[in-house]
Amino acid sequence: MKEDARIYIAGHKGLVGSSIIKRLIKEGYHNLITRSLEELDLTRQLEVETFFKEEQPEYVFLAAAKVGGILANNTYPAEFIYENITIQNNIIHSSWNAGVKRLLFLGSSCIYPKECSQPMKEEYLLTGPLEATNEPYAIAKIAGIKTCQSYNRQYGTHYMAVMPTNLFGPNDNFDLEKSHVLPALLRKFHEAKLKSSETGQRQTVEIWGTGKPLREFLYVKDLSDACLYIMNLDSNLYDSMIEDGRTPLVNIGFGKDISIRELASLIKEIVVFEGDVRFDTAKPDGTMQKLMDISRIRKLGWEPKTSLRKGIRKTYGWCLKHSIF
Repeated sequence: MKEDARIYIAGHKGLVGSSIIKRLIKEGYHNLITRSLEELDLTRQLEVETFFKEEQPEYVFLAAAKVGGILANNTYPAEFIYENITIQNNIIHSSWNAGVKRLLFLGSSCIYPKECSQPMKEEYLLTGPLEATNEPYAIAKIAGIKTCQSYNRQYGTHYMAVMPTNLFGPNDNFDLEKSHVLPALLRKFHEAKLKSSETGQRQTVEIWGTGKPLREFLYVKDLSDACLYIMNLDSNLYDSMIEDGRTPLVNIGFGKDISIRELASLIKEIVVFEGDVRFDTAKPDGTMQKLMDISRIRKLGWEPKTSLRKGIRKTYGWCLKHSIF
């Protein structure tokens, strides 16, 4: 991408989109296109089509999505499948109509089967049943991957899908009902620490499940680095990843996982919470392990740089600076 290329970042205020914006600006890109929800409703086909006709972006980062943790997915399955499929369909189809050169679709590791062999490789897609708690969201993301693949096959487009592992960092969602496990734990431990200080009483942080499931986490800045790296790949290398109708899919992760119990202990240490931790075993664990195989992107020359501890410290510091809690 040239520095003056017209680049549209869908979902620019979210965790991933805001990080991509910062990365692009840092690299000297200055013709960035963004729209807030108030300015452009991505679930409205006519609005999206009109926007693309007027703005004529050359490159698209599709980071807009309705996201959330186990509780949110269980509570709002209709919204998760409808809104995500609608948003991505509108953007991908309008990108084709507008002659977009490259599009990068952001998915999720939940696309892989519940009982998936570990670590999860790209070719394991659609080889088994999905995790029930987030099936609607996963199906929406799988549909997005297959939409990219179908447009590549039929129209010769250059659309790629990247599947990040569990992400965290600045601009994450810290709502206890809708957030993922890491930001939710950060908030829980911080608020318990404040309550302990205010009341002088020892507090207990309750966590869903047994604490045994293993999860992989990637600091969002590393993801935005990977996205820009892929978007700027040499044409021959980029095209080789989508030729012959193959699924245009690349995993992006850290390459290592950690148990929820260990994660809670690490966050407790970083927040400096001196109370207790209790695991509610009556609540669901979800998938027991979700580790990404990132050998494909490593072969392309990319590696994650931020350790989990460092990333959590940076995220907590950002939360305190911006009075998030």
